[in-house]
Amino acid sequence: MKLENYKYIYFLGIGGIGMSAIARWFHAKGFPVWGYDKTRTPLTEALEQEGIVVHYTDHVNQLPEEVQQHKEETLVILTPAIPADHTEWAYLREQGYTIKKRSEVLGIITASAFTIAVAGTHGKTTTSSIVAHLLHSAGEDCSAFLGGIATNFNSNLLIGSGSGAKETVVVEADEFDRSFLTLFPDIAIVTSADPDHLDIYGDKEELVRTFQKFIGQVKPGGTLIIHDSLDPKLAESVQPGVQVIKYGLDAKQAHVKALTIEGRWFKFDAVTPLGAVAGLQLGLPGFHNVENTLAAIVVAQLLEVSAAEISKGVAAYTGVKRRFEFVYEGEGKIFIDDYAHHPREIDAFMTSLRALYPDKKLKIIFQPHLYSRTRDFANEFAKSLSMADELVLLDIYPARELPIAGITSDTILSKVDCKKKTLLSKERFLNDFPKNLDFDVLATVGAGDIDTLVQPLKNLLKNRRDGLE
Repeated sequence: MKLENYKYIYFLGIGGIGMSAIARWFHAKGFPVWGYDKTRTPLTEALEQEGIVVHYTDHVNQLPEEVQQHKEETLVILTPAIPADHTEWAYLREQGYTIKKRSEVLGIITASAFTIAVAGTHGKTTTSSIVAHLLHSAGEDCSAFLGGIATNFNSNLLIGSGSGAKETVVVEADEFDRSFLTLFPDIAIVTSADPDHLDIYGDKEELVRTFQKFIGQVKPGGTLIIHDSLDPKLAESVQPGVQVIKYGLDAKQAHVKALTIEGRWFKFDAVTPLGAVAGLQLGLPGFHNVENTLAAIVVAQLLEVSAAEISKGVAAYTGVKRRFEFVYEGEGKIFIDDYAHHPREIDAFMTSLRALYPDKKLKIIFQPHLYSRTRDFANEFAKSLSMADELVLLDIYPARELPIAGITSDTILSKVDCKKKTLLSKERFLNDFPKNLDFDVLATVGAGDIDTLVQPLKNLLKNRRDGLE
C-alpha cells in the first residue's frame, strides 16, 4: 500500500493521543483531513484550531462530501477504541473503503525511514519524547510520533524537514492490541514487559511471546536497548547481527554513577559501551526517568550526538504532560499530576516522590483504570499506594470495558495500609477538598478522566493562597 495513492484522509476516533499525532502528520503533509470522535476535548479543539474538521455525532450524513464522492482515493484510519456497532464504521466497511488501523498506518509511514521504536508496558512515552528531544536539540533532522504532549514541542508530533537522504523517525511502539508488530525498527528500546493488557493477551507468557516477536523485527545491523531487569529470553529473539545493550541504574553495560538529588534535579553521570557523559542534570524527577534518559542517551550516541550536546539536551528537557507534572506550588503546598496506572508505574512514582519529599505528608488521589486491571493487580496496587499518608480512591474508569461482578475500587482500598483512606466520587472529592488540606504534597494519579480534576484543584489551591476562599 502506498500513501501517495490517496488524496483524502478520514479518522474514526481522531481525538486519541496516537490518532491525533497521525492526523497532524497528514495535515502537515498537505492532505485534507477530517475526523469523528465521541467527545470534544482540549485535544480535538486543538486539532480544529489547526484546520482539521472534527465532528462528534455518529451519523453517515456527517461524512464529508469529498469522502463520500471519492471512495477509491480515501483512506480511513481506525482506532481500536471504536465500538463494533459504530454506524459510520459499518457504512464505510459496507461501501468497500480502504480502512486501516492506526498501527498499520504508522508501519507504512515508517517503512522507508530510519526508525527508532520505543516499546514497553510503561515508560515508552517519556523515553520516546526524550529521544526525540535529544536528537532535535542537537540539530538532528527527525520526526516523532509520541503518546503524550511533549512540553518541549507542545505537541505529540514533531515533523522533520525530510531533507536528508533518509528520514529518521522516533515512534512510540504500543503493545496494546499487538500494534507494535507493524514496526520494523533500526533501533528499538524496550523499557519494560510487565504483565498488562491481560484482557488482550490472556496471560504473561503470551505478552512475553509478543514482545519477543517485536524484538525479532529489529533489522539486522540494528540495535536493541533493553532494560537489564527483563527476562533474558526477550533479547535472545534478536536477528543475527543485532547489537544488544542492556541498561539500568546498576546495569553492567549502560548505567549511572554519582546519582544525587538536589531539589527537583536528579544529577548523575551516564556510562555506556559508547562512552561516558558526566555532569548530567535532569529536571524531570524520578529514578525511573533517570533510566529512561539513560536509554535515550544510548540512542543519541548511536547517532553520533556529542557528549556536550547530550548534556545540554538533558538539562533542557521539560517532560511530558501528565508525567510527574508539577501543577502548583505555593503556601507550603505542592501539587503533581501523573499518568501512572500500572502498579509498577505507581511504585516508581511513589518511590521517587518519597525520595524528593522524605519528610512531607503525601496525599494521593488515584483513579483505577479498567476493571480487569483492578482485578488482576489489586494486591500490587494496594502495596504501592500504601506508601501514601492519605489515599483517596475514585471509582474505576471503565474505558473500553463492561463492569466485572465484585470488582470495584474497594477491591484495592480494602487491602491498602495507610494512615487515612477513603473512597469518593470525583464530585464529592472536589466538594470536600477545601476542608481537607492537611497535606504537604498532593498528587492526582491515573489514566482515565482524573485529569479533569487538575484545573479545579489548581484553582482551589490558588484561591486559598490568594485569600479568595
